[in-house]
Amino acid sequence: MPVTQSDIDALNAAIRQGERMVRFADGKTVEYRSVAELKSARDDALQQLAAESGCTRPRITKLYHAGRGFD
Repeated sequence: MPVTQSDIDALNAAIRQGERMVRFADGKTVEYRSVAELKSARDDALQQLAAESGCTRPRITKLYHAGRGFD
């Protein structure tokens, strides 16, 4: 079964909410043993989606802030 962006979105939503059960768009429900296992599944799905699209690795954007901030 190919991985879709909606699958990854469902995994990310579950991670944000601290849930271990994920309901995907096709109606399939999966319960993970821990949030760490859920994050691992998300990372695997990202790699699979990148491989299917022909990209060698997923794009990562890092934001940096330099300065003193507000006083």
